[in-house]
Amino acid sequence: QVQLVESGGGLVQTGGSLRLSCAASGRTFATYIMAWFRQAPRKEREFVAAISSRGDSTYYADSVKGRFTISRDNAKNTVYLQMDNLKPEDTAVYYCAAANRGVFVTRMNDYDYWGQGTQATVSS
Repeated sequence: QVQLVESGGGLVQTGGSLRLSCAASGRTFATYIMAWFRQAPRKEREFVAAISSRGDSTYYADSVKGRFTISRDNAKNTVYLQMDNLKPEDTAVYYCAAANRGVFVTRMNDYDYWGQGTQATVSS
């Protein structure tokens, strides 16, 4: 069982930055692939980024590649999403998720645990 709690959301202007954090409970954090998803108003939840269990591989959606960076600290049971050069279309609730898989997965149904989400709003 893994419990996930996101933090770090807020309001920022176009071109600004935010750093999201996701704190996980449980001693098995280091065995999970971790990911960030987001859901904008009136849209479906979409994949943003994922990181391998050891943190040595990452995968990004095309829409955020080059602007967002996912990282993790297994000693602190925490995964991060650094978001730079933010755009209004990045406005969404951002969710942290954990998957007990051996390969990167990007579908919601492949993730076993979810956080409650944190709101990030980018003003134009």
